[in-house]
Amino acid sequence: MTNKLLIIAAGGTGGHMFPAQALAEEMLNRGWRVKLSTDVRGARYAGGFPKTVAIEVVSAGTFSRGGFVAKLLVPFRILSGGLSAWIHMRKDPPAVVAGFGGYPALPAMLAAIMIKVPRLVHEQNGVLGRVNQLLARHVNKIAFGIWPSELPGNVEGVFTGNPVRTAILDRGCSGYIAPGDWPMSVLAMGGSQGSRILSQIIPAAMALLPQNMKNLLRVAQQARKEDYEDTVAAYVAAGVVADVQPFFDDLPSRMSECQLVITRSGASSVADVSTIGRPSILIPLGIAIRDEQTINAKGLANAGAAIVINENELTAEVLAGHIQTILSDKDKAMQMAAAALSQAKPEAARDLADLVSGLVKE
Repeated sequence: MTNKLLIIAAGGTGGHMFPAQALAEEMLNRGWRVKLSTDVRGARYAGGFPKTVAIEVVSAGTFSRGGFVAKLLVPFRILSGGLSAWIHMRKDPPAVVAGFGGYPALPAMLAAIMIKVPRLVHEQNGVLGRVNQLLARHVNKIAFGIWPSELPGNVEGVFTGNPVRTAILDRGCSGYIAPGDWPMSVLAMGGSQGSRILSQIIPAAMALLPQNMKNLLRVAQQARKEDYEDTVAAYVAAGVVADVQPFFDDLPSRMSECQLVITRSGASSVADVSTIGRPSILIPLGIAIRDEQTINAKGLANAGAAIVINENELTAEVLAGHIQTILSDKDKAMQMAAAALSQAKPEAARDLADLVSGLVKE
């Protein structure tokens, strides 16, 4: 008998793809087959998926980018992708389709609705994204990574937490080396797509630190390709050793080895920081329409595991002050690391997989 098939519909950014990858890993361990339905952009973040996961690239689009003509074509691109996904599903029927948000998830989810396949969506943030809002009343289950969450009327949610990849889980509870008079690592991220403002402010903040602290620092900073040269030059001018890259394939090991994480408060970043247990400075994305990153940061902030700086209050001076406070106080840093671990939900992938399995009629 052929193993049950789960189709995962996800794409857009690492924030959608990383928890999708975690579910794929768990379902494969349970003997299921797994396929990923995404678009060309989403496929760029699929490199970490197990090799046994087949990737089906379909047409999709978003109204948030492009000019008038591009936005006019979006419905047709989504419908074309939905037809392609429908054809794939007719040839190889799935037992369940799971959506993780982002416009690339729409085609497969629409096809699943048409075929009446059991389906669920997982919302990583504390507020439903546009695509999951659209799908909320047309799925069997809605799982949430952040709780409490805002839900439309007559819709019930299930709190599973945000699944993290095996590479993160393997480093969960890894020993924390507190800051002191020895080399210290800082991991700076701007989400899977990078952040121009963080590429500018973080090096400027490092330049303001005391010289004895700068001599001990080793910074790993994620910066977009277009910001790379300026970011590298800023660290050279600051006299701080830095490894600047557009994307870190070895992020789990870098996080486990660092003394401090500076990052946006995307749901996946918050889950990774919690699972590994590291002090953090969180800078919610200021342009987020639903302000979901501020909601995402609350758990770590309320636990005393993170300092939150609103983007409109972010300056090099403010950031430098918080960096210095954490890296010069061993006890505070250790308390923050322990508090981060208290917010972890390492069983999230298992709980979400249980929801998936429960949708299959015995």
